[in-house]
Amino acid sequence: MELKIVDSGGQPLSKDKKIVDVSGAEIETNETNKNSRGGTELMMERLYDCVDKNLLSQFQIIPSRVRELDEDKKKILWLHDLPLDPESAHLKDGGWQKFDKLVFVSHWQQQMYNAYLGVPYEAGVVLKNAIHPFEQEIDKPDPHEQLNIIYHTTPHRGLELLIPVFERVAEMYDNVHLDVFSSFNAYGWGERDEPYKDLFKAIEDHPKMTYHGFKPNDEVREALKKAHIFAYPSIWQETSCLALMEAMSAGCMNVHSNFAALFETGANWTYMYQFAENPQTHINTFGSCLIEAIELYLNKEKAPLLQQRLQMQKVYADSFYGWDSRAVEWTGLLHSILDGNVNEKKDNAEAKKGTDKAARKSKSSKKKA
Repeated sequence: MELKIVDSGGQPLSKDKKIVDVSGAEIETNETNKNSRGGTELMMERLYDCVDKNLLSQFQIIPSRVRELDEDKKKILWLHDLPLDPESAHLKDGGWQKFDKLVFVSHWQQQMYNAYLGVPYEAGVVLKNAIHPFEQEIDKPDPHEQLNIIYHTTPHRGLELLIPVFERVAEMYDNVHLDVFSSFNAYGWGERDEPYKDLFKAIEDHPKMTYHGFKPNDEVREALKKAHIFAYPSIWQETSCLALMEAMSAGCMNVHSNFAALFETGANWTYMYQFAENPQTHINTFGSCLIEAIELYLNKEKAPLLQQRLQMQKVYADSFYGWDSRAVEWTGLLHSILDGNVNEKKDNAEAKKGTDKAARKSKSSKKKA
């Protein structure tokens, strides 16, 4: 299947000044992400918040888009993109050897890089994306008064499938409401919203939908606390999904396809359905699942079981996707790279010492002869 690729906007490539953390550790940026507030940028910021700055300062950690390599530092390429993205092409034919380690955000993504670009498994490691877990007790509104559905990712990932389905759902239920947080302004690419203007207007004109555009992550997290269902008919090959991780931690029921790495992120805790390439088939399947999810939420007899399930989902997300555990993994990786470098230097020194000793012995033997 051909992968859909989001390019860098057609702008000429240039090297930009890096953003410098207050501790002095540099966060790698370039012309494609200098104005971005997307998931990759959040991950970089949180990494530098959660891991020792002195340790990080010994590394050049590059988020997906490589421009210049710092020969004075150990180099880690933190991959968030798909393997057929043009920005990833340099890794084939041994290009991966320029880096001390590749970091993938899902096992699915690593497998794709191996299959499409021939990147060996041993060249990388999987360290999944991470979130700051929501508080343990979240007081959600009564779903019988208003059942809140949320979509909080960019529009090209499935919004055009969600809106016609919700329009039908809104005719069936008086108490449903959809909040849409979606815009390419998340990446500083406001012009890419143009093809979706009619879709945004349909949301704005509908009494049971609210279009919020792009909002900072803190505001989206507040909305997730009030949301009951994250509706995500994904048509985009996610390498990982922060939106889903946060929704799981926020105690939302999550209705989404099993496309790409979503099955890995959901980890069998979510309401996942079979992806279909045909848009009409996808809409039919997603719509049926969304209606089932609403019915389950409105069934008072099943409410205790549903809440138990959502609480177990939250425990899983908080445990496996929290930054407390991920920071430990990153710290371990960085130390292992440094320790490996020290051992390599030690081995080289020992080898050189042995070579010098053998040379001296050979020279001495010749003199005696």
